[in-house]
Amino acid sequence: MSEQDPKDSIEAATRATRSLQGLSTELTARVPQLLEAMRSVGTGLELHSTLDRICETAAELAHSRYAAIGVVDEAGERLSDFVTYGVPDEVAHEIGRRPDGHRGLLGALIHDPVPVRLADLTADPRFAGFPPGHPPMRTFLGVPIRVQGEIFGNLYLAEKDDGGEFNDYDLHMLRVLATEAGIAIGNARLYEAARQRERWIDGSVAVTTALLSGGDADDALAVVAEQARHLAASAAGIVLLPAEGGGLETVAVSADDSCVPLGVIIGPDSPVVVKLLGGEAVFIDDSATDPRVVTKLAHHFGPSMLLPLHSGGRVLGALATPRARGGRPFTETERTLATQFASQAALALMMAEAQRDRERLAVYEDRDRIARDLHDLVIQRLFATGMMLESAQRRSVVPEVQTGVGRAVDELDVTIQEIRTAIFALQQEPAEAPSGLRTRVLREINMAAVPLGFKPSHRFLGPVDSLVGELTGKNLIAALREALSNAFRHAEASSIDVVVDATVALPDGRDAVRLSVADDGAGIPEGGRRSGLRNLARRAESLGGASWFGPGTGEDGGGTTVVWEAPI
Repeated sequence: MSEQDPKDSIEAATRATRSLQGLSTELTARVPQLLEAMRSVGTGLELHSTLDRICETAAELAHSRYAAIGVVDEAGERLSDFVTYGVPDEVAHEIGRRPDGHRGLLGALIHDPVPVRLADLTADPRFAGFPPGHPPMRTFLGVPIRVQGEIFGNLYLAEKDDGGEFNDYDLHMLRVLATEAGIAIGNARLYEAARQRERWIDGSVAVTTALLSGGDADDALAVVAEQARHLAASAAGIVLLPAEGGGLETVAVSADDSCVPLGVIIGPDSPVVVKLLGGEAVFIDDSATDPRVVTKLAHHFGPSMLLPLHSGGRVLGALATPRARGGRPFTETERTLATQFASQAALALMMAEAQRDRERLAVYEDRDRIARDLHDLVIQRLFATGMMLESAQRRSVVPEVQTGVGRAVDELDVTIQEIRTAIFALQQEPAEAPSGLRTRVLREINMAAVPLGFKPSHRFLGPVDSLVGELTGKNLIAALREALSNAFRHAEASSIDVVVDATVALPDGRDAVRLSVADDGAGIPEGGRRSGLRNLARRAESLGGASWFGPGTGEDGGGTTVVWEAPI
């Protein structure tokens, strides 16, 4: 801020002195109080605290019991916020939803923003009644607040402390205070807009970093959901990706409660899904009453933003940020920033997908090389060694030697068969895996055998293919993959036992499937990372199940047993 010219200061003081001439003795006596009020209002830059301070200052200045500011929305049609002073929290909670300005005296002041002073507001023809639990009010004073020439809202006072009516002096001072409040609100809005943009930019950076870090894809999507919820000040952040049978499926949720479970599919016939998959954003004032929202979860939420995650002509999914019932509608600025955030997240998703494709291609190439080496070198050498042993067996005349060499040849044959099985697993594409849960479990075990250096043992209890549903089965496979990966990377185990039991029941009596992965490795160290275990727990809890770990199969309980269970 540039320094003020001394001549300007003198002229301002002269104008202020002249403006005081001719004022009544009462009004002149209240000028110091007015100046102090103006100084208080201009303190601080946070918007909502500025509004609170204006309400309190106005009430003290006019000796009023109640004060409020109704903030007009960007369209100038309704109240987007309503800040009060003098109404206890328990009373405000009993009243419930705050006025929206669609009708009544407050609504009339939105469309005709002029000062209003009433001896009895209940006698005014524009009065539409008080909601249940509202404190009684009679005297009323309201003045508009203008910010940079535009109506920001109205400042209201009700109920003089002495039981009298608001007078001309109250109106005059309130108009002066409203002018100063407009300046303070303008500064606070500029500051808040800058901070808001800064937060959204930081959130986009965090999402991009998480998606390109090469970590777990579920963790990265959880970061998108968490950042969106935090930045939009919403009740939940939800990431949806295209479902196999059409529509969108919730794959990551950030919320204070579990009202939005993972795995919920919104069908392709939903009007909202049609628009999102077509690349259009959908903004909803009230999810519970909007006919376009057909999910059973809608009654939990109010204003919502549903944004397509599209980049490069592709729609990768959608991002939803619903607020609680009765929550403040999203402003135009919030909608713009959220749309930009979704575009940045979609671009990061595409880059992460391309990065994973490159890594997957490198893995496939490496697997092909390993398979060729196993076939062209290892098997041929083992085969040649077997032929040499067979030749030595025929030449030997000692029965014990012949028997021992014969057993060695048999072991070599078994080894060659196991290597060929491993080669087949290395060459098999993921899309070639059959759909049965038992077969998918076996495939994961066979795939894990290559990096582990041994094949984990396995058992199936109950008809797992016919009992376990597709959603639970998909999450069970992901949990098995995570558990085997942890055993390979951290446990240094020499044996692993996998059990899939479809005959168990949850504590509440529901039929369930339980996955147990036990090893004899190093166990989980104190203070070690728990991200993999948290992933398992989150998957299970999203389905209504649980996950935990305990002692392993090593000596004296060494190693770790990871248990994951969910309803079937």
